[in-house]
Amino acid sequence: MSFFEGTEKLLEVWFGSSHKDRTADLRLIPREFWDDLLDLVQCKILSVVKNESIHAYVLSESSMFISKNRFILKTCGTTTLLYAVQPLLKKVKEYCGFDIVEDVFYSRKKFMQPHLQEKLHQRFEDEVKYLDQLFKDGGAYILGKLNADAWYLYTTNPQLTSPGRGVIEPDQTLEVLLSGLDPEVMKIFTTEVSKTATQATAHSGIAELLPGAQIDDYLFEPCGYSMNGILPDARYITIHITPEPECSYVSFETNVPQADYHDLIMHVLNCFKPRKFLLTVFANKASKAAGVHKDMQCEKWDEFAGFSRVDNQLCMFKNYALTYAHFARDPF
Repeated sequence: MSFFEGTEKLLEVWFGSSHKDRTADLRLIPREFWDDLLDLVQCKILSVVKNESIHAYVLSESSMFISKNRFILKTCGTTTLLYAVQPLLKKVKEYCGFDIVEDVFYSRKKFMQPHLQEKLHQRFEDEVKYLDQLFKDGGAYILGKLNADAWYLYTTNPQLTSPGRGVIEPDQTLEVLLSGLDPEVMKIFTTEVSKTATQATAHSGIAELLPGAQIDDYLFEPCGYSMNGILPDARYITIHITPEPECSYVSFETNVPQADYHDLIMHVLNCFKPRKFLLTVFANKASKAAGVHKDMQCEKWDEFAGFSRVDNQLCMFKNYALTYAHFARDPF
């Protein structure tokens, strides 16, 4: 049986300068450093697109995004993502003067086959111990059902020892993780059906999810698909697809601000036709999406067409609110 762990490890780090250095910029770090960093993670850069505010890299295992003061690394398979954290913190200070970590977010869904991961990533408890050695005020959280599709989060929450820290500029992230995908849809993301990534992007409907995005897509041999899309103001969209029937999985993520994500999520569901999915929405008080957390408690969020909500949790952190929800197709 063919198996690939599509579930990603997701790291997001926001940096700041105690000297208020306006010239500090992660995008000034040379390409050689990123190549060396990704060697530690066991993946490599396949392509890159850039605009004035963000650089987006398609990797052999998912994606990396670099803007002025935010670093995002998302990797799938058996990558060793957390080995990148310590050298990242050290080199960022050396290269561009960022000496403060404003916020850290590390998250992932429960792996399908955790025993195949490198030892550090087999258990969330071990990941937490590793991160606690690097960050003060770290908090670890488990959302969802422990005996089902649990979702793990580690984040800094420094209100006790460092008041005033954290991201205060408008920020939000929507992530939708889908599984049990329609086999006919998944065939689009094989080289047997699609000759190019561009064909797969167009045929699947991905190109219409966020019109106007500059798209960088990649179709793997014999199957598998990744895409990054970038927009002004460091906005991005990223999609990664594992189409094998035994382990089909799709991840969708964007930081585009919307006051209501319901229609966008519905569009994602129509593209991929999963049997179940979980979603998370992060938004701070300054975000256009700040009201989404309250809206998601309303009846219209109880179900999407053909799906019912089986889990819903709300967490409040210093600067952010997080809503987690899990949906399954009726009956499941």
